This record gives sequence, C-alpha cells and structure tokens, in this order.
Amino acid sequence: MYDVRVHDLTAFVLAGGKSSRMGSDKAFLNLAGETLLQRALRLTRQVATSVCVVGRGSQFESFATVIEDVFPHCGPLGAIHAALAQSKTELNLILAVDLPLVSPDFLRFLVERASASAAMVTIPRSVERLQPLCAIYRNGFKGLAERALQVGNNKIDALFGHCETRVIEDAELRAAGFSPEMFRNVNTPADFEELR
Repeated sequence: MYDVRVHDLTAFVLAGGKSSRMGSDKAFLNLAGETLLQRALRLTRQVATSVCVVGRGSQFESFATVIEDVFPHCGPLGAIHAALAQSKTELNLILAVDLPLVSPDFLRFLVERASASAAMVTIPRSVERLQPLCAIYRNGFKGLAERALQVGNNKIDALFGHCETRVIEDAELRAAGFSPEMFRNVNTPADFEELR
C-alpha cells in the first residue's frame, strides 16, 4: 500500500521485558513458523535500513545489534531511552516484540505520518488507548526520557504532555484500512493460544 523506506530512520524491537505473566520469554514464542522476535525483525526490516534489538546482549546478539538499558529495571521507558541514546537518526520506530499482528503496511503508514509532521512523537491511539510501544519518536525525546528516569518517573504517557505529539486516532486508522485488532499484545499463555 505505502512504498516508504526512510533512511533517516532506525527501528528498535523492544525485547527486554521480564515476561513474568507468560512464564517464558515472549521473544522466543513460535507463531506460524517463526518466533515473535524473528517476526518483529522481519517487519521492521521492511521499513528501516537499520534495525536493533533492545534487550540483553547475550540473549539476542545472534539476531541483530543489541542495545542494553542505561537505566536498568525501568520498564519500557528505560528501553526507549536506551534506543534513542544510541540512535544516529532523527526518526526512530519503537516496536514491542509482543505485537505480532502489526503489518509492514501499518509501519510504513506510521513512518509516513511521522515524516510529514514536526511532532516529537507520532503515536496511534486505538480503543482509547495510546500505543507507545508502536510509535515513532524523534531523537530529541531522549532528553525528556532521561530527565524523567533520573527522578524515578517511568511512565511514558506522562511525557506526552511535555512535547508535541501527533496522535493518530481510531477514525484515521480505520479510514486507512487498519484494524485496532493489530494492537493486541501477548501477555499470557491464554493470549498466545487465542492468537494462534
């Protein structure tokens, strides 16, 4: 649908979560013949020329360049900060490993919207929930993230009020042919069985 491949873009697959509700590492769950990590890497490589994994080096280094948290144990905001701290590009796609229904067309759509905007963050909102782990962050967001992490504030959404944020609403997503179903994430064995 969208033929966009931006060179000033790095994609980061967040794969460092504890997977405590799943009971095993979500990144290595097998769906339709590939792991969730392989799937996320395949999707992001269709959009960005540079793709990295944010997680533990020893666990993921055979799949892609790995970036480890600067602020460990601070959840997804710590991972986003680590990604942006290493990035050499203005636009940065963040994708959680446990969002296997996201399509390359949607990622291209997201990149296109971010490229056309001066906003610090371009983020979808689906069923009244922002999706900060499937969003585009400009490099400058790392300063906001770092200041928040330094004072123990690990909440991503709280930072969006402090920068220009381009929210892609449900109606815009649907008009472009995208279903909110793609943001279903895999947290528990039941979620995974339902997805399969």
